Amino acid sequence: MTHETQALQPASEAEACEIVAQARAHGRTLTIEGGGTRAGLGRPIACDGVLSTRKLTGITLYEPAELVLSARAGTPLSVIEDTLAEKGQMLAFEPVDYRAIYGTQGEPTIGAVAACNISGPRRLQTGAARDALIGVRLVNGRGEAIKSGGRVMKNVTGLDLVKLSCGAHGTLGLLTEVTFKLIPKPPGEASLALDGLDDAQAIRAMSIALSSPFEVSGAAHLPGAEGGALTLLRLERDAESLTYRAGRLADLLASVGPVRRIEAQDSRAHWRDIAQAAPLAKAHGPAIWRLSLPAHMAARCMAEISASLGARYFYDWAGGLVWLAVMPGEDAGALRVRHATAQAGGYATLMRAPDEIRARVDVFPPLGTALMKITAGIKASFDPDAILNPGRMYAGV
Repeated sequence: MTHETQALQPASEAEACEIVAQARAHGRTLTIEGGGTRAGLGRPIACDGVLSTRKLTGITLYEPAELVLSARAGTPLSVIEDTLAEKGQMLAFEPVDYRAIYGTQGEPTIGAVAACNISGPRRLQTGAARDALIGVRLVNGRGEAIKSGGRVMKNVTGLDLVKLSCGAHGTLGLLTEVTFKLIPKPPGEASLALDGLDDAQAIRAMSIALSSPFEVSGAAHLPGAEGGALTLLRLERDAESLTYRAGRLADLLASVGPVRRIEAQDSRAHWRDIAQAAPLAKAHGPAIWRLSLPAHMAARCMAEISASLGARYFYDWAGGLVWLAVMPGEDAGALRVRHATAQAGGYATLMRAPDEIRARVDVFPPLGTALMKITAGIKASFDPDAILNPGRMYAGV
């Protein structure tokens, strides 16, 4: 795809159906684009046109009493969040803005959040975007409009297209509308901080916090923080409850190290940076990986990777997620990163690297023969001529 490729911007689902049907009839491929903020995510692909959700905007249903919201896919995430904040509500999974990683402009959209299953630090408490997504409308590769799910969880039966499309990166169809279950927004927050812990100590501290009854909604460790290693534990409640929970949790952590409290404004700033991978995004040279690991294996895995690659990294999700930056080299460290994560029982996704590396190295976790066959079969059932985001996740699919 060249920069001169003109974006096709349907203003309705019917127009999107017509565009896709015409593309299929003429053998043209289409790249699906929301706000364009994650242009460097996935394998680089060359398509004949861009199918944009830019004009598919607006909240179509919002029932605060039922904690449910539907919106067209191109609706800016900021519009969704501002609307929910007025009613003291929010998306449970803390959607993330990755513009800092990719150096992009534009606005993140609610459709892209669903298409890429993008979840932030609160995922460890409330689940992923996939868990909150209860309904979708999409246009498949035949140019057909499909609806799946509804306004309550029990409506999802049979083949769960809702969950299938969440994280498919637009390879199954163009999402035109999404429906999410909501949660009340906590009235306040604070974070507990422990300074100077090594990775193993930090994993222990985060494990203690998550095993407590105090409902920790964020647990991260930044080995390379300014001023030394920093471990953060977020609590979200009203002021009285925060005071009680913070005090009791500090007592539990006394065996690990001294604990200090960070108040709301600074706490929010810390967690915003963690969600956006800002500690690694500031330098645009390194390749960036996102590792999913069993938390108890994370420190050992990172020790192995650091010994061979000299990487920079930090932990989120109490060690279950590691953001890792390495110099690109020939393969962005793929051989060593994937070997170490597999040995630890996890997997790795290459979030940022030059196009030439992403074209020859698996970006998403490699699939075995059986899983690849299933993946290809699902793709063919939705997009038989492979015209939508072909090869975005896996070559030939």
